[in-house]
Amino acid sequence: MRVLDLSTSVAGPYAAMLLGDMGADILKIERPYIGDDARAWGPPFLDGESLWYISVNRNKRSITLDYSKPQGREVLAALIMASDVIVVNQPAQVQEKLCVDAASCHGLHSRIIHVSITGFGVRGERSGLTCYDLIAEGYSGIMDITGDADGPPQKIGAPAADMLAGSDAAFATVAALFDCSRTGNGHVIDISLVESMTRFLACRIVPYLGSQELPRRSGGKDSVIAVYQIFETADLPMTLGLGSDRIWERFWSAIGMPDVSRRSRYNSNAKRREHRAEIIKLIQKVLLTKPRDHWLTLLGRVRVPAGPIYRVDEVAADRAFHDRGLLYILEADGRQVPQVGTGFQVDGQANVPRMSPPKLGASTVEILRDIIKLSDADIAMLRKSRII
Repeated sequence: MRVLDLSTSVAGPYAAMLLGDMGADILKIERPYIGDDARAWGPPFLDGESLWYISVNRNKRSITLDYSKPQGREVLAALIMASDVIVVNQPAQVQEKLCVDAASCHGLHSRIIHVSITGFGVRGERSGLTCYDLIAEGYSGIMDITGDADGPPQKIGAPAADMLAGSDAAFATVAALFDCSRTGNGHVIDISLVESMTRFLACRIVPYLGSQELPRRSGGKDSVIAVYQIFETADLPMTLGLGSDRIWERFWSAIGMPDVSRRSRYNSNAKRREHRAEIIKLIQKVLLTKPRDHWLTLLGRVRVPAGPIYRVDEVAADRAFHDRGLLYILEADGRQVPQVGTGFQVDGQANVPRMSPPKLGASTVEILRDIIKLSDADIAMLRKSRII
């Protein structure tokens, strides 16, 4: 499958990268001399390239093309006709102006899958508004329930809306391609950062809709599971989740206090929520007596969910992530490019990267010559006119 990635920043490039990880041929179309907006996001940089850009653009070939001009639109039209999917992230009005909206693309190629990733979708009263991950998190409700009870709302520490929207777009694209392979029909996929981020809160929104109980910020200490939070130990903090009666019993047996699990006042999650404050106080008193690694080793043996609170450098050094292929170094052009994989395995294998994130326009001539059969003279003319 061939995918034209006309998007910039994070969500669209991430969607296209996921499709590239699955084997698609990704043609990343960028503005001449400037490229993807994310190329300028830094520091930090690696050999002059933004590491944010590097994080969401592997397995792609870059072509520079100014399709705001008639000659560029002709080239883009030829590429659309030679592709299976097009990914765009411009607002609806801009898509129409540049002739990359769904109607224009289907006028050229009726089977193409048109994927639009915008802040609010291409239809609706907010469709003309601009958006970033920060804005989407605010609309979704996630910021209002993140942070300490007596503190301000907090953004998640990563571009969650972008990454979720990118994942949604890739998933919808695969489903659309599957249907197209059976029916021959093209499809229009409309992804909204705000809606992807809001979907992420389904387990908070549905309980509110059914009960009118409004969730509030609690510093991560309010959960439908009675014991599900951070605890201090003798040295470092840890997480602990006692999500079922059996786990509850195993925990107290493991720490040498099995009688606590048998108390009638604690024999269901609902009762444990009712008496949560006293339970938390008791657990915290016990965990403070030993260091974190002691508890993680002990609880791991009896299958009680618990873990460390890693810094990013600790995540990067975690051997298990490297062994499973989630974190890896891509050797390319005499340099080492750090990458985070897709996080899932197929037939026991993690994805194997084919190409490092491309230099701006590195494959322009190759793509124009091999895919739409332009001559060297045609390519030279486009370069002279600053179309490529």
